[in-house]
Amino acid sequence: MTRPKRNIAASKQRELDASGAQLKEARLSGQVIAAHGRHYLVAPAAGGPALQCFPRGKKSLIAVGDRVWYETSSADQGVIVEIAERRNLLHRSDQFKSKLFAANLDQLLIVLGTEPFFSEDLLGRALVAADAHGLRSLILLNKIDVESALAVARTRLAPYRALGYEVLETSARTHPEATLAALAPHLRGRATLLLGQSGMGKSTLVNLIVPDAEAATREISTALNSGKHTTTFTRLYALPDGGALIDSPGFQEFGLYHLTEGELERGFPEFRPRLAGCRFYNCRHLHEPGCAILEAVTGGEIAPARHALYAQLVHEASQIVR
Repeated sequence: MTRPKRNIAASKQRELDASGAQLKEARLSGQVIAAHGRHYLVAPAAGGPALQCFPRGKKSLIAVGDRVWYETSSADQGVIVEIAERRNLLHRSDQFKSKLFAANLDQLLIVLGTEPFFSEDLLGRALVAADAHGLRSLILLNKIDVESALAVARTRLAPYRALGYEVLETSARTHPEATLAALAPHLRGRATLLLGQSGMGKSTLVNLIVPDAEAATREISTALNSGKHTTTFTRLYALPDGGALIDSPGFQEFGLYHLTEGELERGFPEFRPRLAGCRFYNCRHLHEPGCAILEAVTGGEIAPARHALYAQLVHEASQIVR
């Protein structure tokens, strides 16, 4: 007697469902705690040693801080098969490529030094990126023991204080306990991305906040790159009082080519209250008549340097074919 086609189809569907259930059961969850190229270190959600993992397929859009599903391929290696939904993803970009910073963040901690001379362009771009992604920004002025450069640094940061950005002043090397005391309330329970140019004291700060950071970095380096020493990678350190500190390599450029004009204008806190005051709903705040932003610049309510940064970012964003 011929088996009814309907029964055959139902049987195959049950087999597929059972197979899918087995595959899901084989998946494990974890968090990406370090990244270098296509090498990732994943800490299992269930606890235990971290595994070196690789993405499935050629494209790699995984960031430190991502919650992922992975399948083990050996005792200490695995394959990342899925990224859980993110709260946010911070990255920088130019015309040709993007560089992922981290995912699922609460705030940026931007480290500046009284010396060497810090870049206000990089600072401004980092603040715009944070505001555009709904992240809190905390500026840390380090090396305040260098008194000869302190007054200039304070003067340069005064406009950012006036905009509402919080600025902490510390000297991580000479006053470590005071530095920790100042930072602790801001780090507790938050996922914090640490950004800073080379020479600002970022490494000293990491070693202060995470006492075993150097040993952890050596272990991560070995795990990521099969024994070769690597320092140019992003890594996440869990903090004892809750939260996490994510340290990224130093950088000299912070392109925001991926942000739309709408995201850029909302990334400037001094722009936001005035956006509804423009004559035209699609005002670009560059040369248009009746622009509330341009009127505020002329009237001294918005710093010309801040508007110049906005204009530069709009120009860069226009170079990307969307």
